[in-house]
This record gives sequence, structure tokens and C-alpha cells, in this order.
Amino acid sequence: MINTTLGNIGHMSVIVALVSALVATIAYFQATQLSLQLASPDAQSPFVKDWKRFARWAFGIHAFALFTVFGVLFYIIYGQYYEYHYAWSHSSRTLPIQYMISCFWEGQEGSFLLWMVWHAVLAGIVIRTNRFWESSVMTIVMAVQLFLVSMILGIEILGMKVGSSPFILLRDSMPDIPVFQVGSPAYNPNFIPPDGRGLNALLQNYWMVIHPPTLFLGFALTLIPFAYCLAGLWLRQYKEWVRPALPWALVGGGVLGLGILMGGYWAYETLNFGGYWNWDPVENAVYVPWLVLVASIHTKIAYRKSSSALTASIILTIATFLLILYATFLTRSGILGDASVHSFTDLGLAGQLLLYLLFFVAVSVFLVVIRWREIPKTAHEITVYSREFWIFMGATVLCLAGFQVIFTTSIPVMRKVAEMLGYVSTLSLPADQIAHYTKFQLWGAVLIALLSGTGQFFWWQKMDRASFQKVITLPVVVTLLLSSLWIALLQMQNIQFIILLTASVYTVVANSFILVSLLRNSTFKLAGGAVAHIGMGLMLIGILFSSGYSNVISKNVSGKLIFDPKKAETLEQKKKYEQENEDNVLLWFNEPTDMREYKIAYKGDYVEAIGFPHYIKKTSLQATGNPATP
Repeated sequence: MINTTLGNIGHMSVIVALVSALVATIAYFQATQLSLQLASPDAQSPFVKDWKRFARWAFGIHAFALFTVFGVLFYIIYGQYYEYHYAWSHSSRTLPIQYMISCFWEGQEGSFLLWMVWHAVLAGIVIRTNRFWESSVMTIVMAVQLFLVSMILGIEILGMKVGSSPFILLRDSMPDIPVFQVGSPAYNPNFIPPDGRGLNALLQNYWMVIHPPTLFLGFALTLIPFAYCLAGLWLRQYKEWVRPALPWALVGGGVLGLGILMGGYWAYETLNFGGYWNWDPVENAVYVPWLVLVASIHTKIAYRKSSSALTASIILTIATFLLILYATFLTRSGILGDASVHSFTDLGLAGQLLLYLLFFVAVSVFLVVIRWREIPKTAHEITVYSREFWIFMGATVLCLAGFQVIFTTSIPVMRKVAEMLGYVSTLSLPADQIAHYTKFQLWGAVLIALLSGTGQFFWWQKMDRASFQKVITLPVVVTLLLSSLWIALLQMQNIQFIILLTASVYTVVANSFILVSLLRNSTFKLAGGAVAHIGMGLMLIGILFSSGYSNVISKNVSGKLIFDPKKAETLEQKKKYEQENEDNVLLWFNEPTDMREYKIAYKGDYVEAIGFPHYIKKTSLQATGNPATP
């Protein structure tokens, strides 16, 4: 018998979360406006206190409703209630518990819910730790939550679809199949499939259990600095917002970067012969906000040290969150089509996602424009021997690198806009995307390595030409010696790779000198920057040798095609087919084929069994009659 109770509880909880988010947004807004009228953001007026108390109750109800939705959806998946479309689409009886967890965020609705839950957790921390900024910051946070909750509402208003519910029944989502068609001989409105479609085989990996929650925590953490920044503009606290926002930005940069690395490791284990980064639009859409976030962290630190780069901090902090929203639009609206191998399918939410993005763009631009003349500007001149100059240069390079990536990634969007305006667009994605992005990003990496090595010397002491030459000479000599030895031993000939290697070694060496100096002076708390930059240099060296010197050995030289490019529906799909045909050797059953120095043959389908030392031929297995038995 179909269990509709769970879905009703879940859907009612979504409505409660939506209404309570709206109430909390209004209440916190009123508390902020009242405190502004009283000329103090933390005014102790009874009316302000009442509005804040009411807003906290609304937030508490909102958080409880979200956790209820989260629990109900997981229970539906874990309990194998296949009368619900979400459970049937993403899970099956054969999945172990860890992959049941992955099923939760495989779909759009589950990943939106995960994002909202993280926002609720972080908002609770803000309320507990910073009462001065609570009302203004929480107004922004709850407005964001209001939009996000609408993404899983799943109702129609005046013929327009608002959100996609994770609690829709299979019979309501697929009314055209015979078993759910009135008058069909197979009609059975209470039909429940015996099993679900299961989790995508590529996602049945332990990294996909921890990568998405880490990544969405990184997304959520970008909201808090954004909220502090807008609150600072709103309250005219132009300088004060930086101090509470910086720790959130630091944690967000670390978590988001970790999430990206986890995704790369998943791709390394799962996709295309060990590759971990293909410049896929979904990868780019996360990479670019992280670059801008790192740039904003550096400008905030510069402001804390010397009261410079405040304007840059405001712009970059806002841009980081807006790029997260733009990334969400790119990956979930279906606009990328075949340009991405792992974007979400289109659920008809493109218009809603665009509204979400444009609303916060409009709010941000409005606040910046009306407050622009009041924002304090840097009074002193920035010279080439100042730390502010080097931080500004580093932030500029990071942003330019991000712009190059997001511009190319957005080509499908620009083409779509041109078509909507009645123009025929000739824009198309590059045929070899990896080569296209690499030729620009490589030089960005070189500049960042050089800047992060050199800029650190200006950070810890005042510099002029003589003192700079004195401190830089030994690191440069050590760098040239190490790089020359490395280049000679490995017989490197590619000039671009030689330059990148030298720059990467330089940032490791220069920051090692800084680190030793700090440790010698017992200033351990200040060593974080040097350690982070050493890590970045080592990462660039790793990327150079793992990607720059990787070769595809599975080239197809048979002349036969795996995919027919003539059947491609779009230019991007045609390019994808051509690349697949070129890079993948064709194997014939029991016929050895040469692959460079290797000889391989296709022996049939084999499966890996837990507790068994070898792979088992699939035809040797017998069904047990119990689909849950591995």
C-alpha cells in the first residue's frame, strides 16, 4: 500500500520552512531598520528586542522544519519507499548504507536541501557568536534561504512551476506510463516498483559520500562574508564588517578548496584513465568562485594590516557569492546541455534560478552604488615596495584567471541570449578545451607562484631596493640551482613547463625562508601564510608532472568509430563524439590489441566481490532470488 504520510509530512515541512524563512527575513529586517532609526545597530530598545526575539523563534522553526525535511527524505530513501519518484530514481535495494547517503544528494532537490541545512547550521553559529551583527546579517541569510526553499517547493502558481518537490509520488511524476493511465489494462494507481533504478555507477564511490557535503559546506560558507559585507553597507559600518567576515572567508576558502580536491580525486579514481581535471563546465563553475574567494581573503588581510583595499574587499566578497549563484544557474538550469558531462538535468527551474541570481545582483549593486561615495578610500600612495602592491597584483591575477575560465564556460549562455534576441551566434566552445584553458591558466599559475613568493618578503618587513635585493638573492640562487638540477635530471624540453617548474620551486623556496625566519623568532601564529604558499607551490609541481606530462595511450588507430559524429544534435556533442573516437581504443572479444608497449584483450564482464581475492566472471554468477543479497 502506498505510504503518503511521509510525503505529506515532508511537503508540509517544506511549506513551514518557506513561511518561517519569510517571517524571519521580515522580522530581522524590521529589527535592523528600527535600530538604524535609533542610530545604533545594537540598540536595546524594547521594540528591537521584540523583533529580534520573534525573528529567532521564526529561525528556530525554520531550522527544525529543514531538519525534518532532511530526515523524512533520507528515511524514504533508506526505507526503500519506491512509490516516491526520488527514492525510485536514485536508490535500489542492493546499495550499501554509505551509497544510500550518496543517493540523497545525487538529485537536485537533495543537494539543494543539503545546502540549506548547512546555511541553517552556520546561521545558528552567527546568532550565538555575534549579537551586534545578528539582525542585519540574518536578514540576508534568511532571504537567501527563502529563495533556496522555494527550489524544493514543487507547486504551481498561476500556471508557473515553483520548485521541484522531492516528495512527489511516482504516479504523479510519470502519469503517462500504462500502469498509471486510467483505462489501461495494466492500470494500478497503487503500483509500487519492486526496486529502484539505483545510483549512477560512477557515483558509487566513497569520495561521493564526503565530496558533496564538503563542497556544499564551502558554498554555504561564502554566504556569511557576503552577508556581513551587505550588512556593513546597509548599516554604514564600512570598515567594521571586515573583522568578523575574515575568519568565515578563511574557513570557506579552505573547505571549498578541499571539496574541489576531493572531486578531483573522485574523477581520478572513476573517470577517463586516471584524469582528475578536464576543465568541464561544472568543474569550472566551482573553481572560479574559489579563485575570487582566495583573492578576497588577501584583500581583507591587507585591509586589516594597513587599511587599504577596502573597496576591492567589498567587490570581491560580493562577487564570490554571486559567482556561486551563477555556478548554480549554469549547472542546474540545463543551459549547458551537452557541454558538461556531469551537470544536473533540467527540472524546469531555469527561470527561477535566474530570478534568484538577478535578485541578489540587484540588491548588491544597489547597496554598492548608493554607498559608493561614502566608502573610505586609501589615502596613502601604494608603491612597488609595499605589501599592498603585491597583494593587489596577486588578487588581480587570480581574478583575471577566473574571468578567462568563466568567459569561455559561459559561451553556451551567451549563445542562448543571442538567440533569444533574434541573432545567430557563431560562438562555440573550443574543440580542445583542455589545451585552450591550459595555455592561459599555466601563465596565471606562473605569475601567482612568483607573486606569492616575492610578496611574502614585503609582508614581514619594510622594503626598499637595497633591502629587497639583499633578501631575494639567496632564495633566487637556491631556486635556480634546484630547478636546473631537476630540469637536467628529467631532461625537460618544454619551455613553458620549465618556466612553471622554476616559478613553483621559487615559491616553495622563498616561503621556506620566510617560515624558518618566523619559527626562529617564535612567531608560530604568523606562519600560516608561508605554509599555505608552500603547499600551493608543491601543488603546482604536482599538477605539472601529473597533467603536463600525461599522455593518452589508448588512441584509436583502427579507423572504426565508437560514436557517429553525424548523429550529434549539437556542436558540443559532435566535438565530444570526435574526442571519444580519438582517445578510446576499440577492443574485440579475445583479440589482443596493441596499446603502446602493452597488449590488451577484452575478456568479458567481470565483477568484484567483497572478501574474494579475484574478479568473478559475470556469467558464472547465479541469481539468489533476493535482490538485496550481494
